[in-house]
Amino acid sequence: MKVFQGVTEARELAGCALALGNFDGVHLGHQALFAEARRQGGASAALTFQPHPGKVLQPDLAPKLITLLPRKLELLESCGLDAVVVQPFTLEYARTEPRDFEASLLEVIGARHLVVGYDFTYGARRRGTVETLREAAAARGAQVHVVSPVTVDGVVASSSKVREYLLEGRVEAARRLLGRPFDLDGTVVSGAGRGRGLGFPTANVDTPNELRPAPGVYAIRVLLRDEPSGPWHPGVANIGIKPTFGGSEVTIEAHLLDFSGDLYGRELRVQFLERLRPERRFGSAAELTGQIKRDVEAARAVIARATE
Repeated sequence: MKVFQGVTEARELAGCALALGNFDGVHLGHQALFAEARRQGGASAALTFQPHPGKVLQPDLAPKLITLLPRKLELLESCGLDAVVVQPFTLEYARTEPRDFEASLLEVIGARHLVVGYDFTYGARRRGTVETLREAAAARGAQVHVVSPVTVDGVVASSSKVREYLLEGRVEAARRLLGRPFDLDGTVVSGAGRGRGLGFPTANVDTPNELRPAPGVYAIRVLLRDEPSGPWHPGVANIGIKPTFGGSEVTIEAHLLDFSGDLYGRELRVQFLERLRPERRFGSAAELTGQIKRDVEAARAVIARATE
């Protein structure tokens, strides 16, 4: 998959089918747009923005991103796209008039098909609509394809709904809208070593991800990034402040089941399969150890079901 830094670099995509959007999370709704683009024949591509427009227009209210750009590009490639145009988003770009945005897609890139969601808007003050885009495309011999919302059990797949589920710890619900388990990448850094003292050594995962599930204990799978072909290691993770030990900083600690080896400094990808319980304070280390044993058995059962 080719990645173009901005519209002006993407002229070789003339005649392509181009899906438009932010695509945070690359959920089932986004995937429907990409499938529609591929159906048109020829090259299929997506145009997305970096940073997320909300970070520029309303930084105090901007959502925490489900996927940072490197992971988003991986997921876009996995959707079978031939190319992605990453358009830099600035305050100046936000003032682009709808007609100039239309020209950038239909004349500069030369897209033959534009694929958008039913509620797509564009240009300064979002004055551009699906109808104005359709008119601009028709005037240049191109077509606009509008994709209806994708629903799962009556819930529309949207980035905002995925964020809501994750912030509630409902990783199974988020998985249904994403079409895959939510994951985050990180590096194993030194921790306090309490897990090892309890008989359950943990990897303290430092992640750049903006969004992470709510505090609690989760059944997980872990991929070592220097072993991209696998295997996925089963495990259990705690997100929280470790109240039993008087902690105050939120950390992500992962215990890999039946694993031996040094993880310090290694890059991990952590998949969240199911929330087992909320984080809570225990009266003693022995009480906590007993609960961890039960968490491990519960995680084994979840992971076994997930791999059936």
